[in-house]
Amino acid sequence: MREIEVKVLDINKEEIKDKLINIGAKLVKDEYQYNYIFDTEERYLKSNYNGYLRIRKTISKEGKEKINLTLKRNIPNKKIRENIENSIVIDNVEEGMKILEVLGYKLINKGTKHRKSYKYSKFLFEIDEWDKKTYPKPYLEIEAKKEKDLEEALEILNIDKEKTTNKSIEELREDI
Repeated sequence: MREIEVKVLDINKEEIKDKLINIGAKLVKDEYQYNYIFDTEERYLKSNYNGYLRIRKTISKEGKEKINLTLKRNIPNKKIRENIENSIVIDNVEEGMKILEVLGYKLINKGTKHRKSYKYSKFLFEIDEWDKKTYPKPYLEIEAKKEKDLEEALEILNIDKEKTTNKSIEELREDI
């Protein structure tokens, strides 16, 4: 799967939520995520693909649980973040971690976040709030099928392009 996105930093999450509701966006997900990031000790995936392996356990507000193992590789692009994701469903975080460790992958980082996802037209807007150790401020992630659609999404919400970044959460953490 190909993913095209941009992050909007330094947001007021209540203001963004109000803007989304006012344009008619629908809440499609309200979940907690437990993210476990893996790479080799030499950081093979990061240095060769600007990527990583991730086990993500999501728990919806209704208590539904899902666990995915995802290989995420970044396609270099100065304006937006474009990734190729290969993902499968697994049924046990600990067993997935053991398999990755036997294959030579180490746990690089783990973090939790609360995500609210809103769908409007061809856009997915996700308000992410990580645990304070992982990343201290909430941000908005906007996903679309095409780069020009991201610009349209920013216009719809009246967001300045200067507040956007194509950095990964790991790169944002390094900036702090």
